Amino acid sequence: MPELSRRRRFLVLGICCMSLLMVSLDNTVLNVALPSMQRELHTTVSGLQWTIDAYTLVLASFLMLSGSTADRIGRRRTFQVGLAIFTLASLLCSLAPGLPWLVGFRMLQAVGGSMLNPVAMSIITNVFTEPKERARAIGVWGGVVGISMSAGPVIGGLLVETTGWRAIFWLNVPIGLLALTLTRLFVPESRAPKPRRADPIGQLLMILLLAGVTYAIIETPGKGIGNPLIISCLLIAVASLAGLLWYEPRRAEPLLDLRFFRSAPFSGATVIAICGFAALGGFLFLNTLYLQDLRHLDALHAGLMMLPMATMSLFFAPLSGRIVGSRGPRLPLLVAGTAMCGSGVGMALLFSVNVSLGLVIGAYIAFGIGFGLVNAPITNTAVSGMPRSQAGVAAAVASTSRQVGASLGVAVIGSVMASGAAGGYAAGFVTAGRTAWWIIAGCGAAVFLIGSITSGRWARGTADRAADRLKAEEIRMPVNA
Repeated sequence: MPELSRRRRFLVLGICCMSLLMVSLDNTVLNVALPSMQRELHTTVSGLQWTIDAYTLVLASFLMLSGSTADRIGRRRTFQVGLAIFTLASLLCSLAPGLPWLVGFRMLQAVGGSMLNPVAMSIITNVFTEPKERARAIGVWGGVVGISMSAGPVIGGLLVETTGWRAIFWLNVPIGLLALTLTRLFVPESRAPKPRRADPIGQLLMILLLAGVTYAIIETPGKGIGNPLIISCLLIAVASLAGLLWYEPRRAEPLLDLRFFRSAPFSGATVIAICGFAALGGFLFLNTLYLQDLRHLDALHAGLMMLPMATMSLFFAPLSGRIVGSRGPRLPLLVAGTAMCGSGVGMALLFSVNVSLGLVIGAYIAFGIGFGLVNAPITNTAVSGMPRSQAGVAAAVASTSRQVGASLGVAVIGSVMASGAAGGYAAGFVTAGRTAWWIIAGCGAAVFLIGSITSGRWARGTADRAADRLKAEEIRMPVNA
């Protein structure tokens, strides 16, 4: 791919950020609409969990396949297909006559979504080749998440109050069509010089692993841990994990390249992504229900209450990118973990139906600071030092980790809330809510601990050695090995 002008590079960045904005808005807007959807579709907390986790589960399952496919057949082509599917599925979601249809269309959305963010990140990585400029571009990318988090709850609340929850899916249609047009005009095509072959067995094992774990977590409160179906799902998940660990290293071109995990920073970024986004997924799910069902705020005012958290994320995401570019990932990770853990501990200790709104806003601000800082180090660490031909797969592992985390956060905290509601809604919600906040605090503590271990000199040494091995093996490998 020829070197692009600075103006063209940032135009490509803007187009890629449009896809991220569309996907991120879809998630944040949907959370605000959950209570309205629950009333209209007559569903349970478990049903609400599936409207979110059906999407994240499919997305996580196909992200790595989409990343390697884009490396093989062309990143722009894959990106365009993803935009078309996501836009069409969004329209279908707005027309869903019931919960099963909505869940099905959300799964179709996820198929398109799997071709967007990791492929866009791969495009950015190949366009921004200078490390500091790339780190800043990734900071802008993270800032778009902050924009969607800021605008999403307010826009979603306004749409739900004035038009209804179906309108939240209409947002994606014009954005998707515009991004599709601009991609065709301005985004250059690129692909890996040594394309990777498909790995259907690895793909199947990945789907079974994620589906088994997620189903078991969501359905356990209703069915019980001793239910034969729950036990079967857990056994399938364990067997699938064992199969991945045995089968993938034996393939020349695996779906999940375990060689990446020889790098301590890469492994740390993967675990931090799971913890950070589990905290975010659980945070949004918990507080949407808390503000609307327990504090009795309407959707718009609940969205406005979430604005301090989103604003902090918007401000600190690009700042984190600049810090990573100039000083490395350690400082943002440590501050992020401290802020997220502090937010969770404060609310876990003082959570109640009528807890001071000042305390709630303070906790939201702290959480927003932490989440805003955590994203850029994850993304930059995942792609830095890896061969450019592996950019799609490396970015997809990072994106998969985010979605796995978000899915687990909603599944775990949603199940905690469903269990707590059994013994009187208000009292049960408060008890379960404190447990949920402790889980969020634990995720923040994990970000701090793992970030401190995997961002030092020893960790950087493992990253250098892993990158050297990957590059050497890539040179030795025949094109169609």
